[in-house]
Amino acid sequence: MLEVTSIKKGIVMDHITVGNGLKIFNELMLDQVDYPVVLLMNVPSKAMGRKDIIKIENNIDIDLNFLGLIDHNITVNIIEEGKLAQKKKIEIPKKVTGLFSCHNPRCITNFDDYAKPEFELVSSDTLAYQCEYCEEITEYKI
Repeated sequence: MLEVTSIKKGIVMDHITVGNGLKIFNELMLDQVDYPVVLLMNVPSKAMGRKDIIKIENNIDIDLNFLGLIDHNITVNIIEEGKLAQKKKIEIPKKVTGLFSCHNPRCITNFDDYAKPEFELVSSDTLAYQCEYCEEITEYKI
């Protein structure tokens, strides 16, 4: 049996849908860090059947909206002194700023460096967002 010990200080991302753990690992570039990181895939779960887990032995700043775009089932656990200090449930973000581009090639956010793309959720089923500048609908794709 594989054994992964607890961490003293850091972050545990739990309840990740199978396959999304690797996407998150790659998007956060966790292969390039100089502290311990564990990616567990296909871990048995009573609630989900199978799940992925990421353990990071360091406190890093993670954009929770970004995680919500990839997988809104995630629970982020903040660990301090070997104990759970805070638990955050991730949701699909209602508003998103700067995480992806507008699909309208004429939108000001695609050619003006000072205009940061801002979107508001219009469909949680398809992750469709409306641009605050040009009102174009853009579906977020991982």
